[in-house]
Amino acid sequence: MNGSANLPGWRRAAELTGRRSECQMLDQLIAAVRAGESRGLVVHGEPGVGKTALLEYMAVQAAGCQVVRVAGVESEMELAFAGLHQLCAPQLGRLDALPGPQRNALLTAFGIREGAAPDRFLVGLAVLGLLSEVAVQRPLICLIDDQQWLDQASAQVLSFVARRLGTESIGLVFATRTVGRGLAGVPGLALEGLSETDARALLDTVLPGPIDERVRDQIVFETRGNPLALLELPRGLAPAELAGGFGFPSSAPLSGSIEAKFVRQIERFPEPTRRLLQIAAADPSGDPALIWRAAGSLGIGFVAAEPAADARLVAFDTRVRFRHPLARSAAYWSASVKDRQEAHRILAAATDQRLDPDRRAWHRAQAASGPDEDVAAELERSAGRAQARGGLSAAAAFLERSAMLTLDPERQGARALAAAQAKYQAGLPNAALSLLSKVDESGADEMRQARADLLRAQIAFTVNRGRDTPSLLLKAAARLEQLDPALARDTYLDALRAAWYAAHLARGTNLRDVARAARTAPAPPVRRPPDLLLDGLAVRYTEGYATGAPILHRALRAFCRPELPAEEGLRWLWFACSTAVDLFDDDTSDILTRRFVQLARDTGALTTLPLALTTRIVVQIYAGKLNAAAMLLEELKTLAEGTGIPTPPYTAQLLAAWQGKEAVVNELFKATTADAERRGEGLGLITGGWMRALLYNGLGRYEEALVGIQQATAWPQDMGILTWATLAELITAAAHLEQPELATDALERLGEMTRASATDWGLGTEAYCRALLNRDRAERYYEEAIDHLSRTRIRGQLGRAHLYYGEWLRQLGRRDEARNQLRTAHELFTSLGISGFAERAAFELRASGAATRKRAAPARDDELTAQEAQIAGMARDGLSNPEIATRLFISARTVQYHLRKAFTKLGITSRSQLDRVLPNGPEGDRPV
Repeated sequence: MNGSANLPGWRRAAELTGRRSECQMLDQLIAAVRAGESRGLVVHGEPGVGKTALLEYMAVQAAGCQVVRVAGVESEMELAFAGLHQLCAPQLGRLDALPGPQRNALLTAFGIREGAAPDRFLVGLAVLGLLSEVAVQRPLICLIDDQQWLDQASAQVLSFVARRLGTESIGLVFATRTVGRGLAGVPGLALEGLSETDARALLDTVLPGPIDERVRDQIVFETRGNPLALLELPRGLAPAELAGGFGFPSSAPLSGSIEAKFVRQIERFPEPTRRLLQIAAADPSGDPALIWRAAGSLGIGFVAAEPAADARLVAFDTRVRFRHPLARSAAYWSASVKDRQEAHRILAAATDQRLDPDRRAWHRAQAASGPDEDVAAELERSAGRAQARGGLSAAAAFLERSAMLTLDPERQGARALAAAQAKYQAGLPNAALSLLSKVDESGADEMRQARADLLRAQIAFTVNRGRDTPSLLLKAAARLEQLDPALARDTYLDALRAAWYAAHLARGTNLRDVARAARTAPAPPVRRPPDLLLDGLAVRYTEGYATGAPILHRALRAFCRPELPAEEGLRWLWFACSTAVDLFDDDTSDILTRRFVQLARDTGALTTLPLALTTRIVVQIYAGKLNAAAMLLEELKTLAEGTGIPTPPYTAQLLAAWQGKEAVVNELFKATTADAERRGEGLGLITGGWMRALLYNGLGRYEEALVGIQQATAWPQDMGILTWATLAELITAAAHLEQPELATDALERLGEMTRASATDWGLGTEAYCRALLNRDRAERYYEEAIDHLSRTRIRGQLGRAHLYYGEWLRQLGRRDEARNQLRTAHELFTSLGISGFAERAAFELRASGAATRKRAAPARDDELTAQEAQIAGMARDGLSNPEIATRLFISARTVQYHLRKAFTKLGITSRSQLDRVLPNGPEGDRPV
């Protein structure tokens, strides 16, 4: 794997003229990697500015390191994981060191193993782990040239790896024209043109003789210090041109000028040489055997390579390499359309269909001069293989080209729809919408048009979970009823979720409208768990909570069964978990959220994991396990950073509200409110009001709590979990403001829900709310509330029952009894980190004549950094280094590095001692 520069030494030295500071930066990166650190860097600038030369410099300077080279090629952009294969193929023998899901994901991506399409982020973790294993022997330098031409699957994975590097002794350096969104956040090195002095010096290295000073000035001015232009443009100038009169149009793009120079150079070669270069340029693999087989079919022999090799334009060695990507581009695009098609035709014929069917299919597609069903079908098969490997962008490209080569309108529409679906799954919604217009133009049948409608709705939900999505999904579901009843029912569930998000901002279709339509959906012959869920939710939002609750309880029991298919679990457990909380079912919500997180992790569904973590965080917060919730929230943030999947900060806001952190809640409230209004997501506005009410009730500022409640209840419809949560906060605020008339209706609605749920959580919540509004019978209700809530996991609500009971007793003058309740509340809140309510309990305790205990001194883990504390907490909870690495999107070596530092700071030597030195160990969320 040791790399060496492939360009002549004189040219490397010349191109590095004026790049001293850049070379120093690269030297520092190499030194850091040798010292055990990891670094990423993006070298970016216009074509010819010297990016490749700096990578060559690194390859030479990295003595003692392993050097791996990858080069993106424009014509190879549609072959899934082609670039990644260049990087990883020589190291696949080390895959046994990776966790099973990561190993299988990478093998599936490369087509070595059959299986479900792997999550691209799991592939990224596998590559990070694999490179980390390679770097154990010697520091590793990975050089990725022409990153802008990598296939999208490889580009996504490598940018992910660059953002997650830690302490693995890996250097990952990209050369690219512009820094795309994927590489945002990776340190960059912008290359500009050389200074005038350096440009003159570089120009002098290639001039064949004396030059007129005015011509020199003109060349330097026109090239703007671009090293490649300075090196290439003077080549082949006649003595008369050097003496004076030299010029070229300054309005032409620089890269076009350089490419034109290469074109003129190629045009001077003999015909066989030009044809050979066209063939070499048409195949990005650089496989000399393939290129010579193809050339041989035209009677072109080895002698044809000599003129191009003598001119140092192309090197025919173990790989065929052009001197510069613009030289390859010039060789390809200077050929006529007919000649390019001929080059692809003979390359397809020379490509082994068994060993490389996708490259052969792509060459055949490029060779086609018009519709060709045989080629279109072959591309469709290639798309299937790409999708099986997780190469969704490649699959979309194959299918799009297949549709273009299809003459039959029906088949064309089917392939365009498949291409649109692949584009959507690859994260290209606008491109997917463009392809859907072709489905409409093809005169698609009813089923295909219904699926197109569904895809439009799914794109709308993904891009902007707001106003129009419920009506779009409802339209698709209604259209599907007679065509695919099972899909129609799933779409109704999606529409319910969309209406739940849009809430009062939905345009034309609200939650009740969707529920009414869903009740008319065809009944399935056998009801799956999601069918039961749809039935229950449809009844719940049309006939009421009490009528729907029994059906929803049945649905939740079905979701708890061990035989639940993974696909159904990943898609619908989010709704099931939310429904369990809506039904005040703390046991089932704990079971389902654990299962959801475990399923997402076990299957490597990292795009679903944010939803799973969100449900688990909510349940942990209600259970009073705020430390465990905070750890999961950090993991959620890490996941969002690693995957680029945005996650609304609702759980962060809920945690801050329970912790009494007013500034954090209000900051998040402003951000989420503005974003929710922009996107038409009413849930964000309702959630924000509810959480502010919770915060201010905890702080004892009931007027402000009432303002939050009024915002949360601005929409009169039933909102599931937020319904009973907002009702409870409204009752609390109104009772403390001595305005019980504001909460009479709320108590009635809450009682209807809790009686239907018949759980200790629900009945306990209703009991303390009744106590707040019925002072004459409060004692009975408070004792009932404490009795019910003591049997649940819901510790925060139990603490509130003790607090309000203590307040009431103090106001009656029963100070001793009050102190007992208030002290219980204070100790419970303090131990859980529920600071706002803890301060409220402390205030009441002091008013009752009791002193409050001072909080314990900060634990020693306060010395740890945030990442060290997170890793130490996971290690305490029994996770192995690879498991921690997977959760935090880092390598196992980085985990070990931080764990050693944590041990030193905590004064311990083993994991078994972590329970002793870290607080609240038993309260953590053990591996699920």
